[in-house]
Amino acid sequence: MTINLIFKIAAVGILVSILCQVLKHSGRDEQAFLVSLAGLILVLTWILPQIYDLFLTVQRLFAL
Repeated sequence: MTINLIFKIAAVGILVSILCQVLKHSGRDEQAFLVSLAGLILVLTWILPQIYDLFLTVQRLFAL
């Protein structure tokens, strides 16, 4: 895992939080929810391969 991934996740978090606040104050709560859900799905697609690699490493380490 590189530091670039952490920065990308932080940037998405900041962007999503700003967009959600703007949408909530304009009365579009449903769209704010969809924006936060899209941000979550985006970050999960970046994180899941890293978690998979972690499990493979642990499995090889303990030779299960």
